[in-house]
Amino acid sequence: MNNKLTTGIHTSGEKHLVLATGRAHPELAQAVARELGIELLPTTAYDFANSEIYVRFDESLRGADVFILQSITNPVNKWIMETLIMVDAAKRASAKRITVVLPVYPYSRQDKKHMGREPISARLMADMFKTAGADRIMSVDLHASQTQGFFDGPVDHLWAMPTLVEYVRTRVDLAESVIVSPDAGRIKVAEQWAARMGGLPLAFVHKTRDFSRPNEATANRVVGEVAGKTAVIVDDLIDTAGTIVGAAKVVLNAGAKDVIIAATHAPMSEPATKRLRESGVREIVITDTLPIPSDKQFPQLTVLPIAPVLATAIEEVFNDGSVTSLFDGAF
Repeated sequence: MNNKLTTGIHTSGEKHLVLATGRAHPELAQAVARELGIELLPTTAYDFANSEIYVRFDESLRGADVFILQSITNPVNKWIMETLIMVDAAKRASAKRITVVLPVYPYSRQDKKHMGREPISARLMADMFKTAGADRIMSVDLHASQTQGFFDGPVDHLWAMPTLVEYVRTRVDLAESVIVSPDAGRIKVAEQWAARMGGLPLAFVHKTRDFSRPNEATANRVVGEVAGKTAVIVDDLIDTAGTIVGAAKVVLNAGAKDVIIAATHAPMSEPATKRLRESGVREIVITDTLPIPSDKQFPQLTVLPIAPVLATAIEEVFNDGSVTSLFDGAF
C-alpha cells in the first residue's frame, strides 16, 4: 500500500455542460439544445407587477460549465437586465464557468464616440457582463471586430458568413454576379464574401450620414461595375432597412439586373418590413439570431438557422477546442 501523500486532491468527476436560456428567443435556444443533444436547464423566470425580473435555476449548477443564451431583441434593455440577473444567479449557484452567448451583441453600433460627451455603450455592456460574473462572451458577426477588446476575458466571435454564402451560391449565376458593400466601412467583409464566392468582383455604395439623426443615411452612387449583373448586397444588420434599401435602389438605378440582400441580424424595426417588401429586391436572406414574428415575414424573406453554428462553437469551448478553426480562416 502506497501511503505517499500527493499535492492537491484529484476528482474523478466529469465536466458538466449546462445550457440555459432567457425569455427573449427561446426557440433559438431549443434549436441549439437539439443540436447538442441535450435538454435546456429548467428555469423559473417572470416579471413582478412593478416590472422587476425574477430568475431562479431549478437544478444545481455547482461546478458546471454554464452557457446562458439570450438574443437581445426588443425590448432591448429588459433582456439585457434579465441576462445580467441570470449570470448573477449562476455565479451565486457556484457555476465553474459562465459563458454568455449573445447571438446579437447589444449596443454594438455605439462602439466609439462620433461627437463629444457621447458614451461608448458597447464597452459599458462588456463591463456589466464582467461585473455580473461572466467569464466568457460568445457572439455572432460583431458590428466591429474590435468590440472583442472591450471585454476583459475571452470573446468568441462567430461568423454567419459560411452559412449565408452556402445558400446564396445556389441562388445566383456566379459568372454574372457582383458583391456589393452598402458603404465603404463594410468593404473588408465584402472582400471575404467575394473570395468565398469564387473571386467575384466588388463594388460599394458611397453614402453620407448625419450622426445627429439615428437610422438615417443617404446612398449617393455606386463605385464599381454592376450593370447587367446580379448584385449581392452584404451587411451585418438590417434595422429600419433605410440604408440597405437605399443601397439597393442605387444599385438598380445603376443597371443591376436584380438584387439579393444578405445580412446576419434583422431586428426589423418599423418600417423595415414595408421598405423591404416594396424595395424591388429579389430576395432578402437573413439568419434567426433574432426572432422574426409572423407579421414581419413576407414572400421575399428567407431565414437561415444559426443554431448549428452556435451549438458547434459551444461544444468546442466546452471541450477546450478551437473556435477559430470552425470558420476556415474567416478572421
